[in-house]
Amino acid sequence: MKSTKPTSISESLQLFKETLAKRQKYVKSEHQAYGLELAKELDDWKHRALFIRLAKNTPRPILEKARYFVKDQLPRHIRSPYRLFMWKLKQINLEEKAKKE
Repeated sequence: MKSTKPTSISESLQLFKETLAKRQKYVKSEHQAYGLELAKELDDWKHRALFIRLAKNTPRPILEKARYFVKDQLPRHIRSPYRLFMWKLKQINLEEKAKKE
């Protein structure tokens, strides 16, 4: 029978730091770093490529408005922050388009 000892917090933290350092070498642009940070903050790591593309093609103030809208909501009222983010992003884009017309 195999006995497993609990790992110490320092060992877990060291493993996390090593993993983070490995991941950093793949990030070459600022928009990639921002997209990954956005995916982590919205807890939607599966769609990180979408957030990187949004960070590249969408003006940063628009993304920041949607991001702060999600952050201002109470956590217990949000079931999926990434869906709320995408909804707010769509609303902001519609407002911007209406202003231009």
